[in-house]
Amino acid sequence: MIANDYAALVQQDERQLHPMYHPSRTENAVMVEKGDGVWLYTTDGRKILDSMASLWNVNIGYGNRELAQVAYDQMLDIAYSSGFAGMTNPPSAQLADKLAGFFRPNMNFTNFTSGGSESTDTSIKTARFYWYQLGKARKTKIISRLTGYHGMTLAATSATGMSKFHTMFGGVLEGFIHVANPNPYHYEGELRDGESVAQAAARDLEEAILREGPETVAAFISEPIQGAGGVMIAAEGYFELAQAICKKYEVLFIADEVICGFGRTGDWFGCDAFGINPDIMQFAKGVTSGYMPLGGIQVTDEIRDVINSAPEDQSWMHGYTYSGHAAACAVGSANIDIIERDGLLANSSAMGERLLNGLNALVDEFPNIDNARGLGLMAGIDVVKSKESREGDPGTAEKISEAALEMGLRARPIGPAIAFAPPLCISADEVDIIINTMGDAITRASG
Repeated sequence: MIANDYAALVQQDERQLHPMYHPSRTENAVMVEKGDGVWLYTTDGRKILDSMASLWNVNIGYGNRELAQVAYDQMLDIAYSSGFAGMTNPPSAQLADKLAGFFRPNMNFTNFTSGGSESTDTSIKTARFYWYQLGKARKTKIISRLTGYHGMTLAATSATGMSKFHTMFGGVLEGFIHVANPNPYHYEGELRDGESVAQAAARDLEEAILREGPETVAAFISEPIQGAGGVMIAAEGYFELAQAICKKYEVLFIADEVICGFGRTGDWFGCDAFGINPDIMQFAKGVTSGYMPLGGIQVTDEIRDVINSAPEDQSWMHGYTYSGHAAACAVGSANIDIIERDGLLANSSAMGERLLNGLNALVDEFPNIDNARGLGLMAGIDVVKSKESREGDPGTAEKISEAALEMGLRARPIGPAIAFAPPLCISADEVDIIINTMGDAITRASG
């Protein structure tokens, strides 16, 4: 390991505009220089259990030399070769073939991007292209859910259902509509007599389509489980209703698997737990466990046939410089093999159950902790002022997370929620460290 001067690095880091930048957030930067399994090691000598797998994405864990070797070997041959102008490369062809039918039997075609935001824009443009080719050029509008998160490019930000991402950048682009979030713990939409939360939120989706005009709506985009929205698991039955509404009004369903995909939820994909069969599926993060930037979308055979049958002067004019990046695709293929070989889906499911049981124990122990929920190794709790009111307490959630970090545990406060998404290789003892440390942090921050 290279010896680094923490003070000098902090000074150098002042030259960097970080994501979600404000100088107050980098005053005590955690300067990570090494990782191993679920553990991070910092330049100032700390050892931290990363219960967020960095940004939900280091699925196989840190320090995997096998993936490093794959990247090294591929770079010696060809690190990158353009996918434009009739060119391609073996790793991108091989990964596209590996992914054919991997998500759903009728989804056999992949376009590669560099990450989740690019994947969202690709999904949106593909939906619009599809309807244009079918003679329905007015179908351009995109509907998404409040508190949903879909990325940081301009269209992806507009699809994201959180106003804090819009205000400083000119607002939401025209043609993006947000509908009620089917949160069974705290539903903020209109709940009519006799309606379940799932029915109310589905009604809101249908009313939005009718209000805008079905002839103008291209797609509905949704995460199977909202991540940055606070690990929100939709009310039971919601996705069945939403899919039926989309089919009724000829609206494509885009599943955003960027966080949930590749083992995070205990299945290969988050859609598997909810019976979601979308027209477009987008992915990133866990496909390479963060070892290389890679994302993409998969489309149904029907959509690919429409793309193929377009006249040459109406080609699918979309792509990125690093689409089909050779080294990234090689790492992606090897990463999928490791997840399968090492039984990480089963471990995600088993350790996720242990984590959720531990979080429920915290709910039982503390009067200001409520609503433990999770699927696989994607879980959350809410910090509340009281369990009776269910009013969130973001300030205390922040204090709890800060206390946990001081004790060597990284969790993520998201408003009143605290999120957990550790690497899928986590052990039972390490899950117990998360729960025990959180208990101590809650006691310290809430006292």
